Amino acid sequence: MKDKIVSLADKLIRIKGFNAFSYKDIADPLAVKNAAVHYHFPSKADLGIAVVKEEMDRFQHNVQRWQELPEDEQLAHLFDVFRRHCYAGNVCLMGSLAPDYETLTPPMQDKINDMAEAIVEWVTAVLENGRNNKRFHFKGSAGDRALLVISNLQSSLLLARVMGPETFDRISRQLLEDLRS
Repeated sequence: MKDKIVSLADKLIRIKGFNAFSYKDIADPLAVKNAAVHYHFPSKADLGIAVVKEEMDRFQHNVQRWQELPEDEQLAHLFDVFRRHCYAGNVCLMGSLAPDYETLTPPMQDKINDMAEAIVEWVTAVLENGRNNKRFHFKGSAGDRALLVISNLQSSLLLARVMGPETFDRISRQLLEDLRS
C-alpha cells in the first residue's frame, strides 16, 4: 500500500502540484480511507519527502546503469527520462515542487535541495568528462552549462503542455546537437 501511495502522490505532484492535492485525492482512487494514508505518512511533508526519495533512488539507479556509456549517450538517456514524462503529461518533480518551495517544510526543502544538487553535480560531471573526451563542445564552465541543460529540460516539459509533446522533442534534439557540435 505504501508504494501505491507514493506512486500516486508522485503523479499528482507532477500533474497538479504539491499544494493542489489532498490525501482524499490519494485515498479515493486506492479505495481506502484517509486514515490509511495518514497511517503510512502522518504529514503531507512526510509523503513529499518519500516521493523525492523515491525519485532520487530511481535517478541513482539510472546513473549506475549509464556510467559505462559514452557521455553523450548518458545525457541522451537523461533526456529520454524527461521525454517519457512529457508523453505521460508530467512535468519533472523538481520543476513541479519549485513553485511551492517556500510553502514546504524545511526538511522537505532540504530533500529538494539535495535532489537538485545531485542532478546538477551529475550533469556537470557528464558534461566535463564529455568535453574532455571530445564528445561535447561548449563555452563556459560545465557547471553553468549543466544549469542551462536542466533548466531547458524542465521548461520544455512546461512548454510541451501548451504546444504539444513534439515541442519537447525539438528542444531536446537541438540541445543535444548543440552540445555535440
